[in-house]
Amino acid sequence: MRGDCVAMEALRRIRDRGVERRLAGVVLDGDPFPALNFTRWPAHAGGRLVGQVTSAIYSPRLRKNIGYCWLPTPLAVPDTTVKVDSEWGRRTATVTPMPFVDPEKRIPVSA
Repeated sequence: MRGDCVAMEALRRIRDRGVERRLAGVVLDGDPFPALNFTRWPAHAGGRLVGQVTSAIYSPRLRKNIGYCWLPTPLAVPDTTVKVDSEWGRRTATVTPMPFVDPEKRIPVSA
């Protein structure tokens, strides 16, 4: 069959069932992170493990801790919150639209 490849079965399954997990942008509360995380942090909702933060860092431009979190698709929508266990304590992460920007555009893009 024309167009078939090794991954075709998996692609058809995704087409038929939909995407189960998404990489979501998150803003994490609390004091600025002192460094980029080097481990994946567990994310919890409703008392159960639902995902993990793959990277997070303090953004001096946005003045917020920002990161990426793999979540089930139903949780990967703006304003959903999850609890995240980091090496700097438990934080609340709120899903936010990407890319990370200043919504009021108060921060100049260039000097």
